[in-house]
Amino acid sequence: MTTMKAISQHTYGGSEVLQEVELDRPSPGPSEVLVRVRAAGMNPTDWKHKQFAGLVGRLPLVLGWDVSGVVEAVGLGVTIHRPGDEVFGMLPYPHGVGAFAEFVVAPARALVRKPEGVDHVQAGAIPLAALTAWQVLVDAADLRPGQRVLIHAAAGGVGHLAVQIAKERGAYVIGTASAPKHALLRELGADQLIDYRTEDFTAIDPVDVVLDTLGGETAVRSLDTLKPGGQLISIAIGSFPQDLPAQAAARGLRAYPLLVEADQAGMRAIADLVTAGRLRAVVEATFPLAQAAKGHDLGDTGRVTGKVVLTVP
Repeated sequence: MTTMKAISQHTYGGSEVLQEVELDRPSPGPSEVLVRVRAAGMNPTDWKHKQFAGLVGRLPLVLGWDVSGVVEAVGLGVTIHRPGDEVFGMLPYPHGVGAFAEFVVAPARALVRKPEGVDHVQAGAIPLAALTAWQVLVDAADLRPGQRVLIHAAAGGVGHLAVQIAKERGAYVIGTASAPKHALLRELGADQLIDYRTEDFTAIDPVDVVLDTLGGETAVRSLDTLKPGGQLISIAIGSFPQDLPAQAAARGLRAYPLLVEADQAGMRAIADLVTAGRLRAVVEATFPLAQAAKGHDLGDTGRVTGKVVLTVP
């Protein structure tokens, strides 16, 4: 096989710009592996990069950073993976994009073994969102037992995994979400829930950490929820207020944006939680690769609970 199917776009716009195409099958270079994709999680960054250049800035473009699949071949010097290994992980963000295809090349150390007993759909849903939550809560915030954390859009892709990771860290978890999603979030471990449609989240008792997924005015108002010395970490890069760090500093707080990075150590920690049954992705819908546009249409509503995943036969 010298070619593969992929979902590509030659311009920016709505889901109509996505086309199934035949491309040359890539080959792994030094320190790389070729993965036969079985499932690829979709994320808001995919939906946004469909519409404008964003952080990637190139066309034609095959989207997708989450991948779960089987190692097909390894490049020069790779020792940690072998052909036939089932692996999952996140392609280097942002420029390593390309998982919405039958095959993708990835740095060997961006991937880890897929936990046994976990299917590719579940594994494909986890990497980017879980790594984002891990890097905010563990690497950046150093969240500790007994601390309080506020997670905005707690039922979203990053949010629902962040709830679980924060509970694993022993934190008291407060989430914002519409009321119909509260039962799910309680099941995932949230201690306190706020219906953002009818309640004022700034009325909560002060917290140590805010995970901001929304940016804009929500990020600004979230400073009011922080304890002295508290920190707000935002993943809403495109809508992060530029003067927010200065506003926070003037109040004895910290506020800064975070861009997720491929990280093998983080993926191993996440894989351990998945293996132990203490971290799972909620998958709202799956679509075959050829129907990627339907997944984008769902994502564009901004109302996805958990994740949407593409499957590759």
